[in-house]
Amino acid sequence: MQMNPDRNTQLCMSLSGRPGNFGLRFHNHLYEQLGLNFYYKAFSSQDLPGAVGGIRALGIRGCGVSMPFKEACIALVDELDASAAAIQSINTIVNTDGHLKAYNTDYIAIAQLLETHAVPKDTTFALRGSGGMAKAVASAFRDGGYKNGLILARNEHAGRALAESLDYPWQAELGSRRPQMLINVTPIGMSGGPEADQLAFEVDAISSADILFDVVAIPSETPLIVRARAEGKHVITGLEVIAIQALEQFVLYTGVRPTAEQFQKAVAFARS
Repeated sequence: MQMNPDRNTQLCMSLSGRPGNFGLRFHNHLYEQLGLNFYYKAFSSQDLPGAVGGIRALGIRGCGVSMPFKEACIALVDELDASAAAIQSINTIVNTDGHLKAYNTDYIAIAQLLETHAVPKDTTFALRGSGGMAKAVASAFRDGGYKNGLILARNEHAGRALAESLDYPWQAELGSRRPQMLINVTPIGMSGGPEADQLAFEVDAISSADILFDVVAIPSETPLIVRARAEGKHVITGLEVIAIQALEQFVLYTGVRPTAEQFQKAVAFARS
């Protein structure tokens, strides 16, 4: 971590309902390794307008935005990058001389993962969730040419709105459907939450699927991922998502892109 901050040190931060240490350790490790005069700190807040106003007023260079603030922050920034405007969800704010521009590096991360995991375009999938992160994930699928999708959401209003905006059907529950890929974009399985020990999908649906994707990053080995690994399924984890999106945030904040080796070392350090 940056050990000798001074009056020229640029601050970056994150806002999350449940702050974790991954981003803090990832960013600060890279700042130190690359000799950058930056420091990163994780926060939560019950006063979102005040927090975003503080970013502007105090000259904080960048802010990562996590659940449940991805949509609520939109009205508080000055400009949306195309990555955020297209899906009306943000996860990154960059402050340039008091001008706050918002991005969505979650979308970038999902698009990259679909390519690196070589997920076939004709894969049938069900995505559980209807919030800001679900928008980013579902939009990456839609834009990537994945047409055989289904949105699952208990909140009918939000679920239908997301499904209709992307031309996917909506259901409250999976029912008898058994798609090839199951995607969890809800807090089910998240450490510290009321559903931390629960599976995001029915056991037989997991057994029928070929690919399991859990966007939850804390822990990276959620009950869904543990079950899927035990059954020999192809898995994509939230750790992969959080690492790629953090890298893209780092580049936006600093203008520097680490090498692949530096990136992997930062991920390993953040997990340790």
